[in-house]
Order: sequence, then C-alpha cells, then structure tokens
Amino acid sequence: MELTAERTADSTAADTTEAAGSTAERTPERPTGRRDTNGMAVASFVLGLLGLLVLNIFLGPVAIVLAGIALWRGTDRKGRALLGLGLGVADLVVLGVLVSMDNTVSWGLAG
Repeated sequence: MELTAERTADSTAADTTEAAGSTAERTPERPTGRRDTNGMAVASFVLGLLGLLVLNIFLGPVAIVLAGIALWRGTDRKGRALLGLGLGVADLVVLGVLVSMDNTVSWGLAG
C-alpha cells in the first residue's frame, strides 16, 4: 500500500509540473502595446480639439502628455499625435490670450 501511495504522489507531482509547464507555453504573450499608443494618439487629438472649446486648462496639458507618450512609444499614427500635440499647445495659448484679456483665470465667451 505504501508503494502505491508513493507512485500516486510521484505521478501527481509530475502531472502538476507538466500542467504548469504547458500552461506557461500556451498563454499568448501580450502585444507590445502598439494598439495602446495608437489610441493615445487619437485621444490626444480629440482632447486637444475639445480643449479649444472647453476646459482648455485641463485638456491642453492632457493632450500634450498623451501625444508625447504616443510619440515616445512609437505610434503608427504620428500625424495624429503631432496634431494632438499642436492642439494641446494651442489650447494653452488660447487660454493665455483669453485670460490676459480678462485679467482673471476664468473666462467666458459672453464677455
């Protein structure tokens, strides 16, 4: 009976090792993140565009950061990331001009 228990324990340990090895071999590796950087480029463009109209004090810097990260990681959509970067900078320029005209941090289109 002891011999049967040892064989069962050995076979169970071998099965566990094989299962762990085969599980590690079967799990696909995650892509390098190219899709994530493309999304960041598009998001920077959209946020930069929206920032020209509303909340440019927040959306401008976010667009700049997202575009910078997307370009640094090597996005396929370099043009969109550069547009997002430009629009983010434009958001801050528009904010600066409007604030200097009102002499306040808040501004509105209704004068």
